[in-house]
Amino acid sequence: MEMLLIYLFVIALIGFIIWRKMKKKNKPIKNGLGILAPIFFILIAFSLSLSQLMHIPGQPFHLPPYWEMLIAGVLGIIFGLIMLSQTDYEVREDGFIYSKPNKNFKYVIIAIIFIRMALSQYFKGLDSIDFAVLTMTLAFIYIVIWRVGSYLKFRKLNGDNYSVNAG
Repeated sequence: MEMLLIYLFVIALIGFIIWRKMKKKNKPIKNGLGILAPIFFILIAFSLSLSQLMHIPGQPFHLPPYWEMLIAGVLGIIFGLIMLSQTDYEVREDGFIYSKPNKNFKYVIIAIIFIRMALSQYFKGLDSIDFAVLTMTLAFIYIVIWRVGSYLKFRKLNGDNYSVNAG
């Protein structure tokens, strides 16, 4: 029953991500700060989660071994670069910048979620605190790389667009 709930949650999450992407494709990006917003939201959520992990009665908090943190970091970098490669922006006729449609984006996000699920099944034998910290590390790194890289792509295009429109 617990696995069914996890699978339903993942399916709902995938649907929500695809729905939001489809909804936002016809809206211009104003200043690009919305691209960076998920970093702050996830930082707050992970801070609260770590705080709760540190205060589990009868279970001392400890970080996973460095090599496990390194592997989570490397996987986060790989996932972030894959997501960044699938994200691009374009200037349309009205002079505003829009997220460029990408037919592969939904497949990439689904693949990443399934890879993370497979890894979580593989590492079920880990201590729950280790597993939570490693998962949060991986997710935070790939979201930071993806979002900061996307913001830099947007700013570059915005700067080019500004100089074309100004001249």
